Amino acid sequence: MSGSVFDLFTIGIGPSSSHTMGPLAAAARFTGGLAAPADVTRVTVDLYGSLGATGRGHGTDRAVEWGLEGEDARTLDPVAARRRSDEIAATGRLRLGRATSRPGPEIDFSPDDIVFHRRTLPGHPNALRLTAWAGRRILAQRTYFSIGGGEIREAGPDGLPVRPPQTPATVPFPFRTAAELLAHCSDRTIPEVMFANECALRPREEVLHRLREVWDTMDACIAAGVSTDGTLPGGLGVQRRAASFRRHLEASQGRERGLPDQFAGVDWVTLWALAVNEENAAGGRVVTAPTNGAAGVIPAVLSYCVRFVPGSSEKSIASFLLAAGAIGLVYKATASISGAEVGCQGEVGTACSMAAAGAAQILSGSPQQVTNAAEIGMEHNLGLTCDPVGGLVQIPCIERNAMAALKAIAAARLALLRERQQVSLDQVIATMMATGRDMSRKYKETSLGGLAVNLVEC
Repeated sequence: MSGSVFDLFTIGIGPSSSHTMGPLAAAARFTGGLAAPADVTRVTVDLYGSLGATGRGHGTDRAVEWGLEGEDARTLDPVAARRRSDEIAATGRLRLGRATSRPGPEIDFSPDDIVFHRRTLPGHPNALRLTAWAGRRILAQRTYFSIGGGEIREAGPDGLPVRPPQTPATVPFPFRTAAELLAHCSDRTIPEVMFANECALRPREEVLHRLREVWDTMDACIAAGVSTDGTLPGGLGVQRRAASFRRHLEASQGRERGLPDQFAGVDWVTLWALAVNEENAAGGRVVTAPTNGAAGVIPAVLSYCVRFVPGSSEKSIASFLLAAGAIGLVYKATASISGAEVGCQGEVGTACSMAAAGAAQILSGSPQQVTNAAEIGMEHNLGLTCDPVGGLVQIPCIERNAMAALKAIAAARLALLRERQQVSLDQVIATMMATGRDMSRKYKETSLGGLAVNLVEC
């Protein structure tokens, strides 16, 4: 197993890959698979576990509406989609498959048709069940699991998620673990390994185009975030800071009259991470990296490399994303990137690890040093809980991305000091997964513990 970096870097919308993009995709698949859509008079949706606990704050209900109307997160216009949800709420009517080439009937649809359950279904903490009705008769019913990064799995007869049947892709350098990845690197770099694998899956020019598209989307997200003031939605009253921070940095640079600011890089990395995650929290267009809750880490570190590391180029951007993606694929194959499954160590921790690997690659680290950077990035995120206040991807998520971006750069620089690390990347990933299993459910994206309750109580 190897997979593709584009399984990790997916263009979509905020605020959550598992709670927004995953349910949207599940609802769209359900609608597209209806055998007799013209007979449908009503659709009901049951959200379970983490989706039920924090789905309102993550916009899961609206995402399901968009999916039922056949939208695709990759091409969805966030502003138009929110406007459409307001229309559905005002009219109580929804059109199945409206955004597809084969729209179905218009049906009654109200907020009461989406039920939030705290209990968890076997198989995964993020589950939703969709039921299509013809009057009082059930026409179709499907259960899906949102397993992280926007990816979904349908439940099988035993109620557990089923991996869809796939024809194994033949790639020149298959790997599942970091050790297997390094075994391919005796005379090549990690980006070269990944690029060869990607080119076995799709044409070379398409690989390069999609890598550039990922970076362009990240860069556009930064640009939007540093230009937008206001208050984030959701009721917490969180003020957007990136735009005012940008103005402060620009003014400070002017006052320095050209003298170098030794902390300028640190401030700009912080700014870029804040900008992306504020855009994500506002439901804007982002790239899962590897999730939306951790979407700011990699863009901030890559932007730092592009702007502050001498000699960075178009090739550097591709190398960064390929190295980071290779590390992300190891996490996805051997552990989890779902906050509902292992806490935020699986989201921000994995993003920090991936970004550290990308930065080490840009800084001319050896393949061993690149994996060492990834190990350091995760080692110091072990045990990180997912306890979003109000079920929103805002507190502590936005600042947490900024801190992880800085940590990733530090990890990359530490990794360059020596060739060998006492703890291997595979060992720290196994530790992360074991820690996630031991972690109390209240610290895994349920908003039942940690800051989510103590901030309110204080």
